[in-house]
Amino acid sequence: MKAFEQFMHKELRLEGDGEDIEDICAGTDRYCMFKTGPVLSVSHGMGIPSISIMLHELIKLLHHAHCCDVTIIRIGTSGGIGIAPGSVVITDTAVDSFFKPRFEQVILDNVVTRSTELDKELANDLFNCSREIPNVPTLIGHTMCTYDFYEGQGRLDGALCSFSREKKLDYLKRAYRAGVRNIEMESTVFAAMCGLCGLRAAVVCVTLLDRLESDQINLSHDVLVEYQQRPQLLISNFIKKQLGLCDQMS
Repeated sequence: MKAFEQFMHKELRLEGDGEDIEDICAGTDRYCMFKTGPVLSVSHGMGIPSISIMLHELIKLLHHAHCCDVTIIRIGTSGGIGIAPGSVVITDTAVDSFFKPRFEQVILDNVVTRSTELDKELANDLFNCSREIPNVPTLIGHTMCTYDFYEGQGRLDGALCSFSREKKLDYLKRAYRAGVRNIEMESTVFAAMCGLCGLRAAVVCVTLLDRLESDQINLSHDVLVEYQQRPQLLISNFIKKQLGLCDQMS
């Protein structure tokens, strides 16, 4: 998060070198938060419970700060399905493990279902920004959100595995036919909460591997670092356009 804020500090051409940006949440163990100009960068941990806690606190913070015209974008990594590693996926709809656009939550003794559709106009704006960045393959597609990193994602490399490789591939191919292009663990609750609060939101993830080919990442550290910078370049370009700073990217 700090590295992204320092990157944005440079991209927005703010005063100073950005080295003195401080963690607003310093002293806590769960999250970190940095701010440079109008850009707030917050970590969210891993999985639906972690990001939902952060979103509750962040949305309350935005409300009490009287913020308006807010856009929230989750940047992350993911496992691709049927697309080349290093591809950036802009999510149009977050889906659950049954490929349904919903987030189900037990509230008291009721199962509450909420929509996980994301802002289509924002997704298209981000995609248009991606066309200006060379050598960053980008597409719009569904993102599948799971509660588990291993069996829940059809992985064969966990401590437990109750299915065969053939069953795994059948499931992932059905997901691909349903429009799913990548898998992660936060997008459904992110989409549901932002939608309920009237916040313009997007999910932009880079894929580190094609899950139809492997469950293990075998790329070098330098390649992984470059892949993880791709969504940041895209978001930087988008932010600068929103602020009217359309000069050449750094």
